[in-house]
Amino acid sequence: MAEPAQRVASIVLLPGLACDAALWRHQVPALRAAGHAVQATDVHFRFDTLPAMAAALLAEHPGAHVLVGSSMGGMLALEAQRQAPARVQAMALLGTSARPDTPELLQLRSDAIALFAQGRAEEVLRANIPFALHPQAADHAALVADYLAMMERAGAEALIRQNRAVMARIDSRPALPAVRCPVLVACGDADLLTPPEHAQEMAQAIAGARLEIVPTCGHLLTWEQPARINALLLDWLATLG
Repeated sequence: MAEPAQRVASIVLLPGLACDAALWRHQVPALRAAGHAVQATDVHFRFDTLPAMAAALLAEHPGAHVLVGSSMGGMLALEAQRQAPARVQAMALLGTSARPDTPELLQLRSDAIALFAQGRAEEVLRANIPFALHPQAADHAALVADYLAMMERAGAEALIRQNRAVMARIDSRPALPAVRCPVLVACGDADLLTPPEHAQEMAQAIAGARLEIVPTCGHLLTWEQPARINALLLDWLATLG
């Protein structure tokens, strides 16, 4: 009788800014069907800084895990790995960056925060759609509606708090060469928020990291190209052993 394939003990999914578990609606069934234990965290809604989020994540999920983070979730994965490298079995960093915000981006976030506080969140979020989605995906009314509904569920307070947390993050690039766990870095080829050069930079700095640039995709990889992301994650996970 053939031996059963090895499975990763636990996968923790880390959503992006103001995103909830719905961000992984296509990935969770595929990962569970392949035999993986999967859970999504919401620490980004309950704590105000990336270090505090990472500390809570590690406290609430004892043991070693594979962290799969999208956008801000990838930044959180890097912070958790920095705090407890032995606890992070592997990381998949999707549409994220190790860089701090530029002065220009800090100003854009500050302006958005002011509008969120004035009750003008929908105005900001609709203007952000071309940055969140590939132009082809942005023409899909259902996908845009789902994106706006997810942001609405988060609410203005969470949008403000999480933007401030991202604005305050450190430059993670100097720590990348010290990462020793397996790492998958994926980015949409048309991602305007965390462009491919950010992904390439991380993959080059982490020994043995795997880089995948996903065609016809913007920032929201898990929704825009779900079949491709599922196949990519399952193939990568199978290599961990």
